[in-house]
Amino acid sequence: MATIAELKSRREALATSRSSGVARVSYDGKTVDYRSLAEIDRAIEVLDRDIATAEGRKIIRQVRVITTKGL
Repeated sequence: MATIAELKSRREALATSRSSGVARVSYDGKTVDYRSLAEIDRAIEVLDRDIATAEGRKIIRQVRVITTKGL
């Protein structure tokens, strides 16, 4: 498994690419072409989970649903 530093480096490369709107990411001499920004978002989420696991943390996601009975 990759080290925490390597995982963070990959995540930083993905975040930089995501913010610029480019679907090609290069890190550690490797280049990856993503089909969409949504695919980059999923890769970032996976890296966040891997980093949290390596650091001994858990990522807690909360979904809140609010409903009303008509207005």
